[in-house]
Amino acid sequence: MQEKILILDFGSQYTQLIGRRVRELNIYCEIYPYNKYPEIDESVKGVILSGSPFSVRDEKGPKPDLSKIKGKVPLLGVCYGAQYMVHYFGGEVQPSNSREYGRANLGFIDSEIDLFKEVTLGSQVWMSHGDTIEYLPESYKIIASTGDVKNAAYKIDGETTYGIQFHPEVYHTTEGKQMLQNFAVDICGCKQDWTPDSFVETTVALLKEKLGNDKVVLGLSGGVDSTVAGVLLHQAIGKNLTCIFVDNGLLRKNEFESVLDSYKDMGLNVIGVDAKQKFWDDLKGITDPEGKRKVIGRDFIEVFDVEAHKIKNVKWLAQGTIYPDVIESVSVNGPSATIKSHHNVGGLPEKMHLKVVEPLNLLFKDEVRRVGKALGIRKELLGRHPFPGPGLGIRILSDVTPEKVRMLQEADAIFINGLRDWNLYDDVWQAGVMLLPVQSVGVMGDERTYENVVALRAVMSTDGMTADWVHLPYDFLAKTSNDIINKVRGINRVVYDISSKPPATIEWE
Repeated sequence: MQEKILILDFGSQYTQLIGRRVRELNIYCEIYPYNKYPEIDESVKGVILSGSPFSVRDEKGPKPDLSKIKGKVPLLGVCYGAQYMVHYFGGEVQPSNSREYGRANLGFIDSEIDLFKEVTLGSQVWMSHGDTIEYLPESYKIIASTGDVKNAAYKIDGETTYGIQFHPEVYHTTEGKQMLQNFAVDICGCKQDWTPDSFVETTVALLKEKLGNDKVVLGLSGGVDSTVAGVLLHQAIGKNLTCIFVDNGLLRKNEFESVLDSYKDMGLNVIGVDAKQKFWDDLKGITDPEGKRKVIGRDFIEVFDVEAHKIKNVKWLAQGTIYPDVIESVSVNGPSATIKSHHNVGGLPEKMHLKVVEPLNLLFKDEVRRVGKALGIRKELLGRHPFPGPGLGIRILSDVTPEKVRMLQEADAIFINGLRDWNLYDDVWQAGVMLLPVQSVGVMGDERTYENVVALRAVMSTDGMTADWVHLPYDFLAKTSNDIINKVRGINRVVYDISSKPPATIEWE
């Protein structure tokens, strides 16, 4: 039985970050809505309560039932979680009169308490709350304070229950990782045995047991998630896995051929399908981004369905779903109303009457890469930048035509290959070129031109939830701009996007 930490989500933007920090300690954890968590059995070594956009004094604020947790297993309340255990157990939480947002320093630490073992006095923490704990219930003891916040952390007498008003999971809490390790290892007793190698061993064994001699079909995209899922499945079921890679005419330049070539020596049974013309025909005249996504998704399902039916006795559809997708679908607020359609294989299981297998649905993106490394997958495949499901279809900010695809593929190839040549590719999380619905005046030779504008985009991120633009060298940008304008027919202007997320998004559509 895999030991774990449970994280109860109250809707904080930082909840996934708590999970990632715990996983970085080689400790398995699972995130659940505060009102839908599983039974607390022997595998649960401890529980963490997340922050929340609500105040504990709000009528509609989350009110978890902690009767099976508090005092029974180690418990750590973070921000809202800490204030909840004060407010509902005899203390008082009120709106704060002093500054409780941003950096603060621990002016007092009870060094006898395990939670603060090896944490230094004066250590920087990150506060982010509008309320403060005015006074604690009788059995609660102050274990840390800052200059402005007396009750910055507490422990309940006779219990391994702790509350902290700051966020240990964020980068600005400089010794937050130590605090989480103290809680998970010293207080909860976790063994730190959740490693990529252990995941591979366990998952391959489970897949063998689950799938037996059944046949499985997987839609490959050439990206990290589907590649790692394919190799894991191949280790479990060998020739019973068939992978389908569809060229939707919206891939990067020469990507269809290069991806198929890269899979040849991996033992995967890959079928390549050239469906460019179908996608281009069906996208004709559509400018609305969501409309394009729906056409691309529908066509992908149709093409995939035809190819999959050529394989006899398929019983399972494999997907490269990762843990953030799972969390989003069962979040406190339910699936986000603004999640965009994409050309994943949604709708296929029902249409084809297949069962679904998702070997990566417990992993965060960075863990997928580490598992891929443990599987021996080549670095250039694992290090690939994320690429949107609808591909260049949402980087052409107007209707899609073969000529626009050609222009964008050429410009994109110059940009991406340039990043590699200048040893900048691995310093960038995601990069690409957008073809704008704008034409501008230019001069080439003795003639005036009226041609297209492209925007270069390069961002740094860890998970895509937030991102900042990359300060690429001016010399590199100058050369890239010159190369695109001189070598790509139809483009006479290049701009560089210096917007961060938020408020902008990584993609333009």
